Amino acid sequence: MFSLWKLWLNYNHRQLPFKYPQPILKLATYTKEFSYNIKLAYPVILGMLGHTLIGIVDNFMVGNLGSTELAAVSLGNSFIFIALSLGIGFSTAITPLISEADAEKDDKKIRTTFHHGLLLCAVLGVALFIVTVLSKPIMYLMHQPKIVADMAAPYIDWVAFSLIPVIIYQGYKQFADGLSETKYSMYAIFMANVVHVFFNYVLIYGVWIFPKMGVLGAALGTVISRIMMVIFLHLLLRHNEKFRKYFKNFSFREIKKSMLRKIIDLGLPSAMQMLFEVTLFTAAIWLSGSLGKNNQAANQIALTLASSTFMVAMGLSVTAMIRVSHSKGMADFKNMIIVARSIFLLAIILETIFGIVFVAFHNYLPHLFLNMSDSAQLLDNREIIGITAQLLLVAAVFQLSDGIQVVVLGALRGLQDVKIPMYITFVAYWLIGFPISFYLGRYTELKAVGIWIGLLAGLSAAALFLYIRFARISKRLVTEN
Repeated sequence: MFSLWKLWLNYNHRQLPFKYPQPILKLATYTKEFSYNIKLAYPVILGMLGHTLIGIVDNFMVGNLGSTELAAVSLGNSFIFIALSLGIGFSTAITPLISEADAEKDDKKIRTTFHHGLLLCAVLGVALFIVTVLSKPIMYLMHQPKIVADMAAPYIDWVAFSLIPVIIYQGYKQFADGLSETKYSMYAIFMANVVHVFFNYVLIYGVWIFPKMGVLGAALGTVISRIMMVIFLHLLLRHNEKFRKYFKNFSFREIKKSMLRKIIDLGLPSAMQMLFEVTLFTAAIWLSGSLGKNNQAANQIALTLASSTFMVAMGLSVTAMIRVSHSKGMADFKNMIIVARSIFLLAIILETIFGIVFVAFHNYLPHLFLNMSDSAQLLDNREIIGITAQLLLVAAVFQLSDGIQVVVLGALRGLQDVKIPMYITFVAYWLIGFPISFYLGRYTELKAVGIWIGLLAGLSAAALFLYIRFARISKRLVTEN
């Protein structure tokens, strides 16, 4: 793999309209950046895994109640994930603006961006809560199993409320990330997971003085943990010497339309990028649901496992966004290319390792999510395990494509290039990926596996075209400067 990388670099170097310094051709030029990239990325990765762990805990605990309950949580979370993707995507506009201002040593610009970004996140959180609650009838229009949809409806009502604190949390997180302080959001996530596990356990199963609420208990545990998460992060940043000065002088009189428009212009396309990808995977959930509850449950287990490794790529994406935007603020474009390629290489290595793990343990991993001692669910569970094992083989392949596309997206956001990538992701996911998923899933014997082959096609197309976009922009910046 390293030999191929070096050959590509030499070929690419000959095609450029300018001459790179010789060290850029050496693999060590990129690998020496690994330590700092990992230092920035690991808190983000652990924080992202913390978010994913909330879903894993829900699936694990609810899965012990039965396949119907697991399918209901899967269906309910598909609505939440769509709304959450919009909020997270929008909030990413804050990080490159903060990082660029930090490179320029402009504290006033940092404070202004933070205040405007946090206000927009709060408004967006409330709006998404309302829209999500009102969208429940879509479950029945999509021909989901009625027993599953009926159980998912009250779950959505509760978890939708958690969108308000979690998107406000994103405002704080992106602000801290922009200042290259990625560990504080990690601390908040860890605390939230402790709270989540406790309340999930006592409310789902009815332990001690708490009522047995089943699926609703999982929803309420999520709400409580996310409220505590944003409170904890606020306190961490508000009382830290480095951040304290940016909390001062907040007033609605200082809110300016120009700054709101700037954040919206960056945030809206980023939100749409994430929406296109999340809705693609949501469509996969719905397509799986139309094949039966066991296919839907298998899809959710495989998706949960794939999401866990995807968080590593998300962490590297944030790192790319921070470092590229910082280099942009300093107008150091040659170093920007070195940094970006270093992160791309690191993503390729890690995602390849994850793919190998999926192949090696594809028959074992599904057992972690099901209660095989329940004789009443034994036949269903065996079918779910068989389907999940096949899906994990496909997931092993698209680990690489998924990792590359999300990391390159982070680098493009660091350049504040968001509109063209928005169009690229739409074409890749919905004009390439979804038609393949729909046809193979509904009209061939591949069924759930066919759905995931479509996901692979969409992610691979996105990875290719996004990288071409970054390569062209970065070359132009070096040439012009």
